[in-house]
Amino acid sequence: MLNRFFASVECVKRRLNPLEAYLVVMSNAERAGGLVLAATPKMKSVHHIKTGSRMYELPTWDERIIIAPPRMKLYLKVNAMIQAIFRRYVPAEFIHVYSIDECFLDITGSHLLFGSTDEIVRKIQRDILEELRLYVTVGIGDNPLLAKLALDNVAKNRPDGIAEWRYEDVPETIWKVKHLEDVCGIGHRTAAHLKRMGIFSMYQLSQNPLPVLKSAMGVIGEQLYYHAHGLDYSRLNEKYVPINKSYGKSQILEKDYHVPAEVEIVIREMVEEVAMRLRQNHVDTSVIHLSVGYSKYSIKKGFSHQAKIPSTNSSHALIPYFLELFRRYDEREPVRSIAISCGKITLKAGLQLNLFEDVNRTLNHEQLEVTVDKIRMRYGFKSLMHASSLLNGATGLKRSEMVGGHKG
Repeated sequence: MLNRFFASVECVKRRLNPLEAYLVVMSNAERAGGLVLAATPKMKSVHHIKTGSRMYELPTWDERIIIAPPRMKLYLKVNAMIQAIFRRYVPAEFIHVYSIDECFLDITGSHLLFGSTDEIVRKIQRDILEELRLYVTVGIGDNPLLAKLALDNVAKNRPDGIAEWRYEDVPETIWKVKHLEDVCGIGHRTAAHLKRMGIFSMYQLSQNPLPVLKSAMGVIGEQLYYHAHGLDYSRLNEKYVPINKSYGKSQILEKDYHVPAEVEIVIREMVEEVAMRLRQNHVDTSVIHLSVGYSKYSIKKGFSHQAKIPSTNSSHALIPYFLELFRRYDEREPVRSIAISCGKITLKAGLQLNLFEDVNRTLNHEQLEVTVDKIRMRYGFKSLMHASSLLNGATGLKRSEMVGGHKG
């Protein structure tokens, strides 16, 4: 794991030591509710500021603190450089990117070339530190689960940033984890469910019979049983590529939208983006779903409805269906969130027409959309957009400059 990755990259760009600097990467720092995306170790140890903290929690009186806006394109570029270092020691098929700052490597076949596990780990740490000035923490294990748990629970707090958990260590490692939530795959809801069953520790979880856990929690209970014993049979070189059952997009708006026409502009933009993904994957949809969440100041929560439609991937065809759903169920409350999805996905077999359609007009629409897709993929959303994206309420232009929901 790259230690506080976003914050470390920002420190290096400023020629600062990531372990000594007081820096936070913050989204929307101009607002009191601005969100901390990453913080240096000093910010956590001295000011108790960490990922998820808010702008109003920041001790602004401390002049040493640097507030950096997120630069997602930069982080992705640095991540690519780190992946290149990994590939010096491990074939690409034995690398699994878990997140932008975490990666699993299977070094089983690398020992003859590069030495023992400890030697390989320290070489990778050394290369990344010397070339990129970034500190890396490492979890070592007999499988990805043990490596991840060693990383999260021990490695991050050690001076050398390395921890090793093996199968034979399970009673002294996994079973000694203090909080259920400290184990990957156990969130607050899962932990609450386990506690209602009288399970408050990993040791208690390991001692519950598999049939009991599976009966109470289904496949999740079975997975937790095996994880409590340190068992994980996944192999990094056996990639599982799921077939998309739906395509969607959601957005939390920056403010409450009181004008329905402005909400419709955002829906149009979102549908266009999802429809482009459908066309890129050569699939059609025949079920659409629209969810709208109202303002926290509204007494109503919002609505969520779906509709069956003729199979299509055309923006021109999909937009009216989504707008019809919105107009039918909207209760004229201020809108704060929108989510759209297209389901019942099928491979595109051809162009289906009805007796009342103008064939040439339909074909022209389809060709036009494919051309627009190609231009946007090459030059970006701003290269070709509807005039409505310049009106009040539109978000497409601003979001086109973002990566991962943050400024690129």
